[in-house]
Amino acid sequence: MCVGIAGIMLVALIVTFGWLVFGRYVLNDTPTWVEQTSLVLVVYITCLGAAAGVRYRSHLNIDFVRESLPPLLRGLMHHVSDLFIVVFGVFMAFQGWQLVMTNMQRAIPMIGLPESVRAAPLVICGVLIALFAAADIFRRLTSRSTERA
Repeated sequence: MCVGIAGIMLVALIVTFGWLVFGRYVLNDTPTWVEQTSLVLVVYITCLGAAAGVRYRSHLNIDFVRESLPPLLRGLMHHVSDLFIVVFGVFMAFQGWQLVMTNMQRAIPMIGLPESVRAAPLVICGVLIALFAAADIFRRLTSRSTERA
């Protein structure tokens, strides 16, 4: 779902820039809202992409050290790295929420939306990252318990 929403927003970003080019060069009237709108869209696309990267385990990691360890330590390293990702996601959501609450009254220039709209992806992404990493831990723990039985 994250990838789908980010894809729709990417299409909206392309259409927005298309309108910018059309307005500037054909209508000779540059739409001023495009820059701020595109910045908001880029933040949402990036954050949703980061959450999807955690979900599909395609985020940047260096696993040659972990994979060279014995199976017990390798499993422990998986849990520790996922736990770090959970903590990071919770921290990101918490700090993002503070940013959202602090900027409720400030408006984004040219589009008039609250500045909190730009900070909201941090909360959404932080929660999703924490949930996806916790789900990986849970999946790994339950798959091991079913393998032993």
